[in-house]
Amino acid sequence: MKTECFGNYIKLKGKKYPCTVSLTMDLIGGKWKAVILYHLKDHEKRYNELRKEMPAITEMTLSLQLKQLEQDGLISRKVYGEKPPVKVVYSLTDFGKSLFPLLEAITSWGNHTAELHGEFVQEA
Repeated sequence: MKTECFGNYIKLKGKKYPCTVSLTMDLIGGKWKAVILYHLKDHEKRYNELRKEMPAITEMTLSLQLKQLEQDGLISRKVYGEKPPVKVVYSLTDFGKSLFPLLEAITSWGNHTAELHGEFVQEA
């Protein structure tokens, strides 16, 4: 039996998964989670910095995705100050940094696919 399918299921933080691929996709799947993690891979960022780097994401979606990534232990949220306006900074945890090889592979594959089957477009 393959390691990823050893046993009937995998249990992590109270959730059950049929295999490790399912577990991984729950943590980083969807349209935005991997993109957010990619933008945090080099250094911490504030909410508005992330919004500027991902103009197509809605504020509500970004907020929800950041909360989920924080709950899953992939990013940390640090609040500086006690009175508004407070400074909130998001960064990858060590667990989140362990995704670097996966994020690099996804980026490389996406670049390769765009070069072969698509095109890079600069809008004014």
